[in-house]
Amino acid sequence: MDIDLFEMERMQSLHFHEVDFDLSESGVVPLAIAELLDDDAGADELLATKLAYPLSEGSALTRERIAAWYPGATADNVTVVNGGSEANHLTLWALLEPGDRLAFMVPNYMQGWGLGRHYGDGSDVFHLTPSGDRWALDLDELNRCVTGNTKAVMVCNPNNPTGHVMTESEMSVVVDVARRANAWLVVDEVYRGAEVGSDETSPSFWGHYDKTVVTAGLSKAFGLPGLRIGWTISPPELVREIRLRHDYTTLTPGMVSDRLAAVAMEPDKREWILGRTRAILSRQWPRLEGWLQTHGDVFRFVQPEAGAIVYAEYDLPIDSKALVDRIREEKSVLLVPGDMLGLGRGLRFGYGYDIERTLEGLARVDEVLADIGA
Repeated sequence: MDIDLFEMERMQSLHFHEVDFDLSESGVVPLAIAELLDDDAGADELLATKLAYPLSEGSALTRERIAAWYPGATADNVTVVNGGSEANHLTLWALLEPGDRLAFMVPNYMQGWGLGRHYGDGSDVFHLTPSGDRWALDLDELNRCVTGNTKAVMVCNPNNPTGHVMTESEMSVVVDVARRANAWLVVDEVYRGAEVGSDETSPSFWGHYDKTVVTAGLSKAFGLPGLRIGWTISPPELVREIRLRHDYTTLTPGMVSDRLAAVAMEPDKREWILGRTRAILSRQWPRLEGWLQTHGDVFRFVQPEAGAIVYAEYDLPIDSKALVDRIREEKSVLLVPGDMLGLGRGLRFGYGYDIERTLEGLARVDEVLADIGA
């Protein structure tokens, strides 16, 4: 069966380990296991873990602690899988059939767009667009995009790559449009908890509509991508369908990852982790912002509200994929082009890792920008 090339993931997989500076990453400096475990007792318990199969849907304790982050959810609503990508995949596989359309927000992580074309009849896009000092949802386009053939509406909130967090009004409109079409609402919330300049966790879509599915995981806001833990929060009628399909993919999460996920999602530990992430972003964003402002004649950007990423449009006579290829080939720096995010002439910059190394990489980008300008 044919499926669209997932361009961004293929690019990162081929090149992230080859370049001197990987600025394509959208998370923060990962936690070490020792930082996650408070005491020797926790380490001893982990070392004593038998490497057997865990429950396919995740242990009861892990699911209970994940559910506690979503008002009104219970462990029975939670299915633990291997990463947020598997959560998105299983959800769309369960929902879409031939003849169904997916209404898909762009810009975005384009996995859902490709899966809508693979499992359904295609993906219809609606946009976030720059509006002054923020991004805004194009409500007219959303209404036109969702029709009687729309089986699911998929959004990413907080958004990748813009860092936009939907307003209450925008959230209400998305829910109303999905309800009008009797469509499922699929919300990728993997950046929730990584707010910039705020200690308040952005609200979840869970509980706003009875046909809502939330996907998330420990990779971005939690700084634990190596655990490969993701989850779906869904109503009972969809829980079974997702779990049936999980039997055909990875069967279970890893035993050690499940145990460490339960530690990470203990409420006090969870808030400590998210506080760490927000501190990293608040400390490092002004450094990247300063670099972007030195190129005010080239870049236009909106300050992100969440996530260790910012998207900047540019005025240069070169398309974004070609620009990223040139920067990588000439300067060994990897960025993400707007072309791979449903946009055009723009770049996504990650700033959640070592900021001094990030600025060293950007100094090499300076040289390419100077050459193109000349």
